[in-house]
Amino acid sequence: MAAVNEHIPTPLDATSEPPPLFDGTTRLYISLSCPYAQRVWITRNYKGLHDKIKLVPINLQNRPAWYKEKVYPENKVPALEHNGKVIGESLDLIKYVDSNFEGPSLLPHDHAKKEFAEELIAYTDTFIKTLYTSFKGDAAKEASPAFDHLEKALHKFDDGPFFLGQFSLVDIAYIPYVERFQVFFSAELNYDITAGRPKLARWIEELNKIDAYKVTKTDPKELVEFYKARFLTQVVVVVMMGLHVVASSSRYL
Repeated sequence: MAAVNEHIPTPLDATSEPPPLFDGTTRLYISLSCPYAQRVWITRNYKGLHDKIKLVPINLQNRPAWYKEKVYPENKVPALEHNGKVIGESLDLIKYVDSNFEGPSLLPHDHAKKEFAEELIAYTDTFIKTLYTSFKGDAAKEASPAFDHLEKALHKFDDGPFFLGQFSLVDIAYIPYVERFQVFFSAELNYDITAGRPKLARWIEELNKIDAYKVTKTDPKELVEFYKARFLTQVVVVVMMGLHVVASSSRYL
């Protein structure tokens, strides 16, 4: 897809007035740093829907009350305002946008590829959970099987560098998390997730050539600081000689 030079609006916060809701405008409510919202943002961009779906960034740390009250009672992102209703959940939304809007299709017609797409999309929750829980032990070791699973999946079709050969919703489902953990593991653990995984390395390389994805990426420094705050400062309970001692620790848990 050709690059589009788009102005990204300033995120709306608790002091912001709501847009003119349900006026026929299709709006995609996102956070600029949310990986779930990033999935739908990439899909919208790749299909060339910049003029059809308006981006409405929300400040999740200071979100406006009207967002929950008038837009999406779940009070999270992403959410899509379309045809007088609001729908959410990122995996449902990327399929919805692909099916209900113009632009290149992001799911193949081939039966075998369709089946494999559903299998891989179903695995995303396990993949994400494995990465997040890996910090309870040796993070690099615990996360390796998840990246090995992707490496193996990328060997399935040989007609392109992506999971289904050609770029699809499957790639969109995974890249926000691979992006984040590649940066964090490299910076804080000196662990290269692509080492010994040539298919994964090429997949990331090819994705970084896609403008629809590149404009959605978060600053690597911001990612590292966010995940350091989330995972590196933990309170651990040390049990010693029958006594419970609470100590602050910087160990990966």
